[in-house]
Amino acid sequence: MERREFILASSGYALSALGLPDMDSITRRTKTALPGAVRVGQGEVAAVRHMVKALGDSASELGGGHARHLAVRYLTQDVAPWLEGRFSEGTGRELFAATSQLVHLAGWMAQDEGDTPELRGLAQRYYAHSFRLAAEAGDPELSATALRGLAVQCVDLGHRAEAVQLGEACVEYGRHLHNPRAVAYYEATLASAAAQDDDRRMATKHLAMSEAAIGRPAAVDVGDSWAAHYSPGRWAHESGMILSRLGDLDAAEEHLHLALDIHGLDRRRTRAIVLADLGGVWLRQGDVDGAMATWRSFLDCADGIRSVKVRAALQDMRVRLRRYDGVPEAQELREQATRIAG
Repeated sequence: MERREFILASSGYALSALGLPDMDSITRRTKTALPGAVRVGQGEVAAVRHMVKALGDSASELGGGHARHLAVRYLTQDVAPWLEGRFSEGTGRELFAATSQLVHLAGWMAQDEGDTPELRGLAQRYYAHSFRLAAEAGDPELSATALRGLAVQCVDLGHRAEAVQLGEACVEYGRHLHNPRAVAYYEATLASAAAQDDDRRMATKHLAMSEAAIGRPAAVDVGDSWAAHYSPGRWAHESGMILSRLGDLDAAEEHLHLALDIHGLDRRRTRAIVLADLGGVWLRQGDVDGAMATWRSFLDCADGIRSVKVRAALQDMRVRLRRYDGVPEAQELREQATRIAG
């Protein structure tokens, strides 16, 4: 099944996702299903949604390197025939929306599995395909979320102009949503891209807009969308790292503590990354003891997680601790990190 995944690594491909998809494809499919095509109903839609949740929960806990092949196999063997099946227009839109989430999850898993050109290309293609499925389903929130995946990948790769452009597209797609968590999600994406682009004015503006949105209650039932899971804890973590990039270390520390202590983070992978980031902020503030104590908690969380972000945090910690080779605790932390990294 892995042969059905493709490698595309250029940042320009990410921007091509902004081209308009075929908005009438679902309507046409309801009229032109091939003879013998499998009939698809609400049971199949519910199945895709259930698998997205089950696989997503596992990946959030243990990292994207766990079970990505299961998501790909389910997508290519089970869901793909349903997309070519016989369904009503309403069911088709729900099926395409649910499949958009599954494809987005496969992209996130590939991105989190490793930092190689092959995996980066896979993630990029999945995010772009997720966008097209969401747009065909007529779901602006899922469309914006897929574009966010591309924007975050551009941030990680240092494609600053593309990241800002994709972040602006996220905000535009989400502008009229009634889900404040989604709005906060996309505004923070643009703030992060702007901070990396050294645009303090834009970063500060959109971070403030994100903060205003995350504090608002939802006017309607926001359902089980990807953006609906953007909790205050996740917002506090992302905001802390934006503030760190802007050089406001005191505010960054406050937000990272907020993520850990007030709202909590129930996924081990996420908690490990926040602890790693907090240790880095402590070190930049000159509190070596605080950094090492926090990194010890990070290592306790990180053991067994297969995530490129966790591996990168382990390597970053080891490098930063080299300057303290004469400190026994620093050496012990470096040795433990080496064992965990394998």
